[in-house]
Amino acid sequence: MTKSEGPIGLEDQVCFGVYSAGIAIQRAYKPLLDQLGITYPQYLVLNLLWRQDAQTVGRLADQLALESSTLTPLLKRLEGAGLVRRERNPADERQVHIALTEAGRALRTRASCLGERLLAASQMSIAELSELNRSVRKLRDRIYADIGGWTPDTPA
Repeated sequence: MTKSEGPIGLEDQVCFGVYSAGIAIQRAYKPLLDQLGITYPQYLVLNLLWRQDAQTVGRLADQLALESSTLTPLLKRLEGAGLVRRERNPADERQVHIALTEAGRALRTRASCLGERLLAASQMSIAELSELNRSVRKLRDRIYADIGGWTPDTPA
């Protein structure tokens, strides 16, 4: 990129491309998420639990690059919907464990429609979407390595 007069247009900024693509994906998912009775952030939490059940609030927050206090209201709503259980660790009352209920586990199969929706809406192949995902994660990881802070504990 070259230095120019003032900021470059939004369409030429990577940050806006990534941001607006995220919004587009969430809008494509919304009708399906509504049918499942969950929001996109709730889907992200459930996805982590489908991969590895019974995690602490802190671990879930770390994986999502969120503060535990931001995640707690979302987890309470998932508990109210009967999809997860929240239990305090008897050995350390500060630690709260989140585990899927039967209903939460059963939702996994129904949520597979989201991947199918993204394939259809994007008109891209699985290989193309996988490569794009690798590139975006590489960008994310390099930026965090430079600025410090969040480090994903999921494989890149």
